Amino acid sequence: MSKALIIIDIQNDYFQGGNCELVNPTEASLKAKELLEYFRKNSMPIFHIQHINLRKGATYFLLNTKGVEIHENVKPLEDEIIIEKNFPNSFLQTNLESELEKQNIKELVICGMMSHMCIDSTTRAAFDLGFDCTVAHDACTTKDLEFLGKNIKASEVHNSFMSSLGSVFAKLAKVENIIL
Repeated sequence: MSKALIIIDIQNDYFQGGNCELVNPTEASLKAKELLEYFRKNSMPIFHIQHINLRKGATYFLLNTKGVEIHENVKPLEDEIIIEKNFPNSFLQTNLESELEKQNIKELVICGMMSHMCIDSTTRAAFDLGFDCTVAHDACTTKDLEFLGKNIKASEVHNSFMSSLGSVFAKLAKVENIIL
């Protein structure tokens, strides 16, 4: 079974000084970098997903800004595929599915940002499309959210979404267990 790495939205706006800072983005990106190096070393397919925000009133991932650029920790090589998307689901109105089909890829290792949004949306869509998914949970991160006037810490948001994905949609694994 052919396997590919999907790195979702590890872009400058999510890092310190960006327009939508997350909690511990550097740590998550360095874990994603470990996966990236492993896939490169083993000549396995890699897909970088880059969100370009076209939504009216958007404040981050704006076209032609430094914030929209893929972060240097996981910078694509010239021969690696970059899929641009405009929605949380990396398959929606993109050529990701056809690119995976061209290479007969059936298994996905997914990592990136944000756990509660694009990681969740993409993993569920991939499952619905018949892919066997593994989410590298320590190579993902998110931010604090608010619900019913209460602050929900990023770690709680992340853990809730990972537990939900792990219940049906994906296997969950640490990077070190993926690259054994």
